[in-house]
Amino acid sequence: MMDLHCHVDLYPDYGKVLSNIEDSGFYVLSVTTVPSAYEGTTKLTCGLKKCRTALGLHPQLAHKRKNELPLFDRFASDTRFIGEIGLDGSRGYREHMEDQLMVFNHVLKTCELYNDKILTIHSLNAVDEVLACLRNHPRAGTPILHWFLAKKKQVVEAVGLGCYFSIGPAMLTSKRAKSVIAWIPRDRVLLETDGPFAQLDGQPLYPSDTSTVINYLAVEWDVSLDIAYDQLKTNLIHLLDVEKNF
Repeated sequence: MMDLHCHVDLYPDYGKVLSNIEDSGFYVLSVTTVPSAYEGTTKLTCGLKKCRTALGLHPQLAHKRKNELPLFDRFASDTRFIGEIGLDGSRGYREHMEDQLMVFNHVLKTCELYNDKILTIHSLNAVDEVLACLRNHPRAGTPILHWFLAKKKQVVEAVGLGCYFSIGPAMLTSKRAKSVIAWIPRDRVLLETDGPFAQLDGQPLYPSDTSTVINYLAVEWDVSLDIAYDQLKTNLIHLLDVEKNF
């Protein structure tokens, strides 16, 4: 199946996560948090046929690493995949929102120079601001809202903007997140782990752990496991034209 938001380069044991990706046969999107990590992370996973590296500049690092935007622009033509990017309005980060907005809008503007970008986006406590930026840059690419926590009207708005939503096992421990999952149209759902940051029982999640989300969705959608699997596979193909490009 898939893990479309995984910080492969930040696991304490590279060997374990790389083996998990290879053994599972999953499609994995390896996100980065700064442009200077892009080349090294690409080399780390270069032997994995179904793993791609995304070029990112994480909002929590925007105020410290905004000087890397020229590097972002330089690498932008090398990959179809962009992330982790976005905004974070949480305590300790909202004070840097001006820098975050500058970086995020710059990234979206750069992506508008292309016609095929896939964006995995962080929006914690900044949903309205993220959606506003996406409205202002409609040609930036196809957004995937990672670990999306929002009101129902914000989900509806995001769907109208063409967004997909990636869901991970750790979200299933949250009543709020389960409510959001119930509002997302089936044809916009994708899977993620956000490992190694996301954990269950004190252990980091690995790409193969997304299988537990399929079980949950089958019950949530009141369909068989096979139908839930096929829906997710179809979503991935529609998003990425996976058989040709991933």
